[in-house]
Amino acid sequence: MSDAFIFAANAVLPIVILIVLGYMLKRIGLLTKEFLDVGNKLTFRVLLPSMLFYNVYGIDRLSNINFAFVLFGVGAVLAVFFIAIAVCCAFTKDNAKRGTLIQAVFRSNYAIIGIPLAASLFGDRGAAEAGVMSAFCVPLFNTLGVTALTIFNGNEQKQKVDVRKILLGVVTNPLIIGTAAGLAVLGIREIFVINGIVFRLKNVTVLYKALENVSSVCTPFALIVLGGRFEFSAVSRLWKEILFGTLLRNVAVPTAALTAAYLLKDSLGLGGEHFAAYVGVFATPVAVASAIMAKEMGADDELAGQLVVWTSLASTVTIFIYVTVLRTIGIF
Repeated sequence: MSDAFIFAANAVLPIVILIVLGYMLKRIGLLTKEFLDVGNKLTFRVLLPSMLFYNVYGIDRLSNINFAFVLFGVGAVLAVFFIAIAVCCAFTKDNAKRGTLIQAVFRSNYAIIGIPLAASLFGDRGAAEAGVMSAFCVPLFNTLGVTALTIFNGNEQKQKVDVRKILLGVVTNPLIIGTAAGLAVLGIREIFVINGIVFRLKNVTVLYKALENVSSVCTPFALIVLGGRFEFSAVSRLWKEILFGTLLRNVAVPTAALTAAYLLKDSLGLGGEHFAAYVGVFATPVAVASAIMAKEMGADDELAGQLVVWTSLASTVTIFIYVTVLRTIGIF
């Protein structure tokens, strides 16, 4: 048990410390709102896409991908999405709150926290599998997020789902572009292997080293910015919604998904590296982008911001528990 405790601490606490550092730097005035706004854009538009590209390109061979692992992850996210619609619609009649809560339940902070957490839990193999999953989950999260907030928002008149708007949002998303580019280059490398061509992207040392350096900057910078963007405000008016969303995001979803994965691990051929990616997908807090999207699409952005904060705080405990349990039962 002590070994599991130490393992979990080593994986989770470095992430927590960077988030706390960002919050403290903002409190003492070293990080300004303007800096954090620009930092958030830099992370979203440059650093994260670069890291996703680098992680996807790190996959050895396309033939090595465990597609059962991918299908389970995608299927579980879809199941959570549809269950969230039913549960959140039963919980509140306020459409603006419904859209925000639905997004909070299924959409995790996979890119900023999930992928580095997977790498921390299972090294390069964990990062590689997390990169594979990002190629599918990142587009799915964005598509479902736009869909939920289009159907459930604060506008009095219901809007029809604009399929073109959804598709445009997906194809222009920087995170999706990064993963798609990684898969494209990986596909080219696969063709090279089949035809006996020895040239690889790594052979362009200057370019590849620059990409590696940018990718290495992403995680610490993104976590510090995330911490700096924390805003604690009065929660008396929204405490029921905050508690409801936090319990679903941090407890119900990861418990159900990880338990199902454990029960099916032999038939799906799942190893520790796959569970590291699943922890990133299902056990991390609400995505920071969800609050931005909620504001732009007429949902309850105040509630969305609170859910980002409180699920992030709760995850410092819940992720620690999940990692400790998985270590104890021999997954990690």
